Amino acid sequence: MKLSNFFLLALGAISLTVSSCSNGGETSQKTDYSEILGNTAENVILKTYQSLAENALILKQATDALENNPTAENLTSAKNAWIAARSPWEQSEGFLFGPVDQEGLDPSLDSWPVNVTDLNNVLSSNNSLTVEFLAQQEGTLKGFHTIEYLLWGTTGNKQVTEFTTREFEYLAAASGALETDAQKLFNLWRPESGNYIENILTAGNGSPIYVSQKSAVEEFVSAMIVIADEVANGKINDPLVQQDLTLEESRFSANSKADFSDNIRSIKNIYTGKFGAFGNGKSVSEIVSEKKSSLNTKVTAEIEAAIQSIENIPGTFSDAVFNNAAAASEAQNKVRILQATLEEQVQPLISNLEN
Repeated sequence: MKLSNFFLLALGAISLTVSSCSNGGETSQKTDYSEILGNTAENVILKTYQSLAENALILKQATDALENNPTAENLTSAKNAWIAARSPWEQSEGFLFGPVDQEGLDPSLDSWPVNVTDLNNVLSSNNSLTVEFLAQQEGTLKGFHTIEYLLWGTTGNKQVTEFTTREFEYLAAASGALETDAQKLFNLWRPESGNYIENILTAGNGSPIYVSQKSAVEEFVSAMIVIADEVANGKINDPLVQQDLTLEESRFSANSKADFSDNIRSIKNIYTGKFGAFGNGKSVSEIVSEKKSSLNTKVTAEIEAAIQSIENIPGTFSDAVFNNAAAASEAQNKVRILQATLEEQVQPLISNLEN
């Protein structure tokens, strides 16, 4: 329905409404979700990518320091910097749409598993190991997991004395390439540069991507479902069911549980409209709460239960695969419950909103 007369009315805590007269003289009201879209885009998505870019720079600086001064202390600092950069990346996986997908930045940043054979071939070659060289390579030769593999080694306990000069060079170059990708991703969303964020802010009002505000909200919900499915039915399921640690992501650093819980936090962030200290709570949660408060309570409880269950897995995920499969299965089940609620109840509710 095309509206001809726009004016703002208060609508509780969630939004504004727009009114117009239909042919029959009756007044209809349409909810305006611009505050929700604005808060989610500016304070969740953009701030997450900003955190990723900032922490990727720290990782680059840490691996540069390790190359220039290969000490145990600098190796520990580089490992800690990898973990710190990993967190905002995993918390961005609840919205893997837009430039991260369109520009091929997801595989460049996070391809897995590492192509160890080709990596060793590059290390033994005469190629100059620079950021520019690695930027041209396949995702399995760069990104988070190649850096992780080089830092921790296959045993997870690689010592600084075990590194070759070429490995230090490769680490620094790979971290530089990752920082470049992370900064590019942030810039593509920023209003001052790529301004992809404008597509969400103008949804239903000139956006070439989202013909309605509802379609943008639907994108948020679909992305949450995708990452819930990936965690439950891929990241946890594959190594657990097949009893095969080569299928476990982030196993070198023993960071898998943190990956999984941060993925669910990405759902929480989008759903609640908050990322750390940022965000005012204008979110999908408010839409659901207004339409069906009991469903909102259910979703928020299931998000927390999934995070807690993952974090309650004793020891590392690698150890749990063989020695505590019940706890890993329980965590998987909690994520599947959340996924089902998002698919079977939240998604239909959002789909039934007025365009």
